[in-house]
Amino acid sequence: MSTVAFHTLGCKVNSYDTEAIWNLFKQQGYTQVDFQDIADIYVINTCTVTDTGDKKSRQMIRRAIRRNENATVVVTGCYAQMAPDEILAIPGVDLVIGTQNRDQIVELTERVQAEKHPLKVVSSVRRQREFEELDVPDFQGHTRAFLKIQEGCNNFCTFCIIPYSRGFIRSRKPENVILQAQKLVDAGYQEIVLSGIHTGGYGDDLDGYTLSDLLVDLETKVEGLGRIRISSIEASEIDDRMLDVLTRSQKVCRHLHIPLQAGSNFVLDRMNRKYTVEEFAAKLVELRKALPDLAVTSDVIVGFPGETDEHFRETYDFIKNQWFADLHVFPYSQRKGTPAAKYSDQVAEAVKEERVAKLIELANELQISYSSRYIGETLQVIPEEINADGLLEGFSDNYIKIGFRGHPDMLGQLVSVRLDEAFADVSKGTFVEQLTFRSTVEPQPLQESGLIQLETVEA
Repeated sequence: MSTVAFHTLGCKVNSYDTEAIWNLFKQQGYTQVDFQDIADIYVINTCTVTDTGDKKSRQMIRRAIRRNENATVVVTGCYAQMAPDEILAIPGVDLVIGTQNRDQIVELTERVQAEKHPLKVVSSVRRQREFEELDVPDFQGHTRAFLKIQEGCNNFCTFCIIPYSRGFIRSRKPENVILQAQKLVDAGYQEIVLSGIHTGGYGDDLDGYTLSDLLVDLETKVEGLGRIRISSIEASEIDDRMLDVLTRSQKVCRHLHIPLQAGSNFVLDRMNRKYTVEEFAAKLVELRKALPDLAVTSDVIVGFPGETDEHFRETYDFIKNQWFADLHVFPYSQRKGTPAAKYSDQVAEAVKEERVAKLIELANELQISYSSRYIGETLQVIPEEINADGLLEGFSDNYIKIGFRGHPDMLGQLVSVRLDEAFADVSKGTFVEQLTFRSTVEPQPLQESGLIQLETVEA
């Protein structure tokens, strides 16, 4: 029986795509082995968000070739989409397939094996208008399920190459999202994380159907679903309808990841982010008025071209004053092919490192401050792993990572945990009880959107 090994670089969407590709191989009778093992086929799912991503992708391609020179080496993902000829020039690469046509990957792999001639299958993503349907019925080694609901991005931030590698927004059909969600719940997943390249842009290409409508349909039509988490959403995408849905929902987590990127209007404008810090702050006021316990996490890029000490101070103060629950901090990295890479006023690496360190220290303070509000309270947690100290670790619905003593059988299950101590990385708690999902509040129930009709899915 033929074996296949996978290595994924980059984002959670890439991880989802790899799971989907593995499912296609599994359906054809292939066996998966570790990437460190000798395999008949190696699939490298690449990243191109930075030049470092390109470099790491090439390293993994060459590592696979060295591991078994007789293996079939397949390269897919964003780097494959952007530089297929560069990849195909590496001796030992057999198939390069971009960010489309991956439903044919098994057939194409077997074709190059038979013909013994390298093949490039990369089409223009700018012309793609349909979401690529790839089924993922389960996730190996994961206790939360990721559900890809859209592809592409229309924003064209000046630092980002992704619109060029993934194309414009293509939303997954609502009925297919619901059916996929039901499969995942039936497979035993308590929490589904809605993900995509620009998750909050779901529905931009649909007629009168938005992410808010999808949240309602997931809650009212998927039997047994415990929690819904939105992986990311822009502040401008949180309108009155979304606020109403979030306020009424019994299943959407009390956590939103809202990318900021910079707390300086000068830097935001150069990034082409299409909002001001004043508008961002006003949206957080609305959110917290509607959802007082909401955890808001965010992304910030440090050392963007032209960012002065004063601009950085504005970002630091803004973040501190907005009381984020956590922060992901990234030093700006020049990406060839993006407008920002050509800006003449690049920031020195040493300055970036100093600013990153300051923001990480602030992020730790904010995380402890937010988590401390819930000391003594019982939170609902889904344990995801066992740490080196033998504690179960998982996230509460409001994104506090808690470690506690419990039985391994609790992994992937919804349990009640009392928060005892707050720390920057993993807080500590005490197991209270195992439970099926139930809300601690009784908001007004949501009504079905009525925009899609589904057949009943049997468990």
